[in-house]
Amino acid sequence: MKFVDEAVIHVEAGSGGNGCLSFRREKFEPMGGPDGGNGGRGGSIIVRAESAVNTLVDFRYTRRHRAKRGEGGRGGNCTGRSGDDLWLSVPIGTTIISEGTEEVLADLVEEGQEVIVAKGGHGGAGNAMFKSSTNRSPRKTTNGVEGEIRELRFELKVLADVGLLGLPNAGKSTFIRSVSAAKPKVADYPFTTLIPNLGVVAISRHQQFVIADIPGLIEGAAEGAGLGIRFLKHLARTRLLLHLVDVAPMDGSDPAESARVIMRELEKFSPALAGQERWLVLNKIDMVPEEEREALRQRMVDELNWKGPVFVVSAISHQGTDDVCKEIMKYIEECAFRCEEDVEFAEKEEQHRITLEEEARAKMRELAEQKALRREQRKLSQEEGDDEDDDDDDFDGPEVFYVE
Repeated sequence: MKFVDEAVIHVEAGSGGNGCLSFRREKFEPMGGPDGGNGGRGGSIIVRAESAVNTLVDFRYTRRHRAKRGEGGRGGNCTGRSGDDLWLSVPIGTTIISEGTEEVLADLVEEGQEVIVAKGGHGGAGNAMFKSSTNRSPRKTTNGVEGEIRELRFELKVLADVGLLGLPNAGKSTFIRSVSAAKPKVADYPFTTLIPNLGVVAISRHQQFVIADIPGLIEGAAEGAGLGIRFLKHLARTRLLLHLVDVAPMDGSDPAESARVIMRELEKFSPALAGQERWLVLNKIDMVPEEEREALRQRMVDELNWKGPVFVVSAISHQGTDDVCKEIMKYIEECAFRCEEDVEFAEKEEQHRITLEEEARAKMRELAEQKALRREQRKLSQEEGDDEDDDDDDFDGPEVFYVE
């Protein structure tokens, strides 16, 4: 199944049914009076988070969703049938945003959590509702209220406690295979992961955490290069980032400079993300002679001016990975305990998450606008080129459309 983490859709709730104009006509009842019923309520559109759904791909192909309108009222004081609600299922971790206003309508992070994104209109009143002692034969009715119409954007962010950062081929996929049951593709040739992968790391029966492997970043990612920038937003919900560095790269590049590339891209993408708790993990240490490992570790710390924890591992041979996982579990439990006991700390953590998501959303919107501008410039350039050809050759060439 194709992994899609963003979708824009158009939703229309059902309108209410119109009220009925009717008078009772029965034998021996010449003055039966008004009996027009009310219109039915229009159907609402409700979004629900479900664990059985893991991608937004369906909303890429079906963008318009419309609930049924309510039926009109009928004689005999019969109220029209209400329109059926329309339920949309999304993955857990989906944020619903009003397109245009950028208002966050809901953040669905639990199984079964639901929200009404477009409310159905109320039904109109039949003439029986206007009967009074001074108006025995009302001929007034009202139409049903129009249902809400909205443009919505769904943003999926994976729910993970730990996120992996690093250049392509830093060993992130191998690391997640080493510590969990996840089986992302790995091979003995260079390539990059194309979609996020999640793995559950079990320290003991009652101690588990979720780790996310996102596509690798490259230099210039914050300006839109490569795939990794699209998935950095998935790290907004994590408590901890593991920065993996290949200490024995195949191209002979400097590991410290590789680490600095990631740091610069994080700063450009989101200062809040760059300021998140981050641990340095030096991977592929089995490729370095044992007597040189400590010197390499110290050199990395000195060159990067690193103040946080540093781990030396070999993901492919499981060397040092257990120690990393135990320290991660300890850190997560401490954070959870502090959030429960310290209200101020919990509020600070929540505000940090909100800031991170806002910065990520703003950056993605900026990149989308730049991309649209470049596409428009290419189109204008192509049209100008066609005009020149027409002037020179008096020939109408084929029209060219740039699509994505």
